[in-house]
Amino acid sequence: MAKADLEKKPFDVARMFDAVGSRYDITNTVLSFGLDKHWRRRARQRLHLKPGERVLDLAAGTAVSTVELAKSGAWVVACDFSQGMLAAGAQRDVPKVVGDAMHLPFADASFDAVTISYGLRNVHDFEAGLREMARVTAPGGRLLVNEFSTPVVPIFRTVYKEYLPRALPLLARVFSSNPDAYEYLAESIRAWPEQEELAAALNRNGWADAGWQDLTLGVVALHSAVKAA
Repeated sequence: MAKADLEKKPFDVARMFDAVGSRYDITNTVLSFGLDKHWRRRARQRLHLKPGERVLDLAAGTAVSTVELAKSGAWVVACDFSQGMLAAGAQRDVPKVVGDAMHLPFADASFDAVTISYGLRNVHDFEAGLREMARVTAPGGRLLVNEFSTPVVPIFRTVYKEYLPRALPLLARVFSSNPDAYEYLAESIRAWPEQEELAAALNRNGWADAGWQDLTLGVVALHSAVKAA
């Protein structure tokens, strides 16, 4: 299985997520101690969506995030590289498209806003993915990246970094249909850039005015930006 050195092989990642789709939602709720719903709601609020806006929910998985975003009245399409993940969310009545974040199947300036939740880590070249997201966003459009990040309290940061590689795979063996996938996920979270570094990456790849809001002491960070002129 691929290790989280940020040199992901796209089809390996897709197969990994195909295998966890059936129990993905319940596993995430357990592993986040039920905070996943709160994080999704805060992401919708920070994006400031308006009724009728066109929104791309990238790396949407089972489309649970898409349904949350659609509560705003916006038209939201779920897009994911894993057909298995989208199939696991077949009961959710939102548009669904299979697509690669680095080669999106949408025309230029198709969307007023783009969001990606817990998926940017899994893009083979995430900076190329950011540029592609900018391509499909209309002038003045917004981006929101909802992603695991680095806790801001030193003692908690140490505890958290110890929790991930040990507890995450153990809990996943009880609740997940593919526990090994969560070893990869734990490694990828630990290897991911900190908040300021990710904001800088947004600003040099088609976006401007990047900033972030920490949730749960920085376990998750909501990075937002606007399409650069």
